[in-house]
Amino acid sequence: MYALAKIGGRQYRLTPNETLKINRIQGDVGSSVVVSDVMLVEENGVVEIGRPHLPYAITLELLTQGRGKKNTTYHFTKRGGHRVKHGWRNYFSIVRVKSIEKGA
Repeated sequence: MYALAKIGGRQYRLTPNETLKINRIQGDVGSSVVVSDVMLVEENGVVEIGRPHLPYAITLELLTQGRGKKNTTYHFTKRGGHRVKHGWRNYFSIVRVKSIEKGA
């Protein structure tokens, strides 16, 4: 069984008891988060496609929150003497899929 769900503006393929790193979501470490934007579910070879969503709920357990590696960009102007260095660190959450349930 797996499901395609939209979390934080991105689409993820989720299976039960899977651990994955996603864009940061709100919540405390150790708490549960319910996602209801489920677009596709496959179970025992039967595929259900939502138009646009299905009546499923995915429960996620929030394991950790943090910041990733430093990303750096540079901008140079050829003859203008203009140089800009910009850096940032993306926020992320590590979650575990607890369950995928119908009827939400």
